[in-house]
Amino acid sequence: MTRVVVTVMPRAEILDPQGQTVVRALHTMGFDDVTDVRIGKQIVLDLSGADPEAEARQMCERLLVNRLVEDYEIEVQG
Repeated sequence: MTRVVVTVMPRAEILDPQGQTVVRALHTMGFDDVTDVRIGKQIVLDLSGADPEAEARQMCERLLVNRLVEDYEIEVQG
């Protein structure tokens, strides 16, 4: 069994309203040094195939990631 972690983030050129809301909230709490927040998601997969990274990449391309507005990174943990 191999654990694969997929981190999905909005593309840099895409507006992140959740992140902007968090920045404003942090500023009201006195955390004025925060200049930007990007909110993404993490997907953890346990895979048993021979090539878990390739399988995870196919999953991302077909279902898990909206490639129009999101980028992703795959980390194979072992």
